[in-house]
Amino acid sequence: MSRNLDLTSLRSFVAIADAGGVTRAAGFLNLTQSAVSMQIKRLEEMLDSQLLDRSARQVGLTASGEQLLGYARRMLALNDEVFGRLTQDQHEGEIVLGVPHDIVYPAIPQVLRRFAKEYPKMKVSLTSSFTRVLKAQFARGECDVILTTEESVDPDGQTLAELPLVWVGAPDGAAWKGRPLRLAFAHNCIFRQGVQAALNAAGMPWEMAVESDDTRGIEASVSADLAVHAVLAGSEPPFVERIAHGGVLPELAVIKVNMYVADPVHSEAVSALAAMIRQVYLSRAIRSAA
Repeated sequence: MSRNLDLTSLRSFVAIADAGGVTRAAGFLNLTQSAVSMQIKRLEEMLDSQLLDRSARQVGLTASGEQLLGYARRMLALNDEVFGRLTQDQHEGEIVLGVPHDIVYPAIPQVLRRFAKEYPKMKVSLTSSFTRVLKAQFARGECDVILTTEESVDPDGQTLAELPLVWVGAPDGAAWKGRPLRLAFAHNCIFRQGVQAALNAAGMPWEMAVESDDTRGIEASVSADLAVHAVLAGSEPPFVERIAHGGVLPELAVIKVNMYVADPVHSEAVSALAAMIRQVYLSRAIRSAA
């Protein structure tokens, strides 16, 4: 029997441990569930140990699995470091990453720091705009990777997270109590029509009080208590706060944070950047669920 551990199987094993299940790990690895399960089966046969506890609803680690996890993380980290050091000269060029304004923080700076360390000769140009604009640029081949905020996902995209839209207004503001409800949205904001539809369904009168192509102008108007706005939970900008309306305002949609990667990928570095983005969102999801 071979005494060489397969790093691909170890990577799948670590992904399962982090994601809490085979299905979710397969999604983040861009593999089928059956492929991941087969890798784990081979790993268990090689070590002659059961690594996953499949008796509970959420897959957990056995004692042997817990013991392997630390070694697996160290082996993968060393593998990635060696690969990055010895191949970094082959990776030169530019990657264009498009991200909507409201989800640049906190994930993207973490990704850019790590990517710059592992691919020091690659330049990442960050384009921040609205989802509609980014998807148009991506369709024209102007971006290598984009993130979007949408209610659905196209066949060539991958959903990284699902977050609810929440109402925001000025701290201790009263604009949310007025009727018609005064709204502030950018012209290209993809949330705008959904919010209006939710208000219509609730029979609540509204008016567009502030319209702009500048997100800063929207934020300033809302912070001045001139109108209300809606953002993804956790992405509230400074100087505004989530409105504690107690059910007076209608509940809003749950929005998907999706990622689209150019196909074909023009360099391994693009795939690496996409993998780093997936990992950051996976880590955030795990922390939120804990």
